[in-house]
Amino acid sequence: MITENGIVTQTKLSTALIKTIRSGACEGCSSRESCGTSHDSKEMIVTVKNTLGVEVGDQVVIGLETKPMLFLTFLLYVFPILLLIAGAIIGDSLAPILKMNKSFCAMILGFSFFGLAFLIIRMKQTILTQKDEFKPFLIRKKRRDDSGSCQVS
Repeated sequence: MITENGIVTQTKLSTALIKTIRSGACEGCSSRESCGTSHDSKEMIVTVKNTLGVEVGDQVVIGLETKPMLFLTFLLYVFPILLLIAGAIIGDSLAPILKMNKSFCAMILGFSFFGLAFLIIRMKQTILTQKDEFKPFLIRKKRRDDSGSCQVS
């Protein structure tokens, strides 16, 4: 499970907006530019269900399951390559039947299948964004003395 610390900036009836600082793990991620963060800022605003009754100013820990992240990684990076290869193989096989150059037919079908992969991903996006397993969630509300800072009385 991926976890991140954050501060509640706004609450609504059933949701809370959490401000987090982009961690070092984000720096190595190839999707860091498209996850809702601005390019020059280290802050991210994440919307989560308010299952713990948090209020503005509360420090919280949010989480995201790794299994859905692995599926998304496969869908975004491996699936298009598999369709590209499948299209090229089919094009190579169909070329003699269509009386075309094998390389040209393989290239055309390979790129067509590659483009089809992104259309499928785009259609799947609307379905996946509705599922709770692909959304971050509140793990716990931190106590005031969990901040790690020294307090003088």
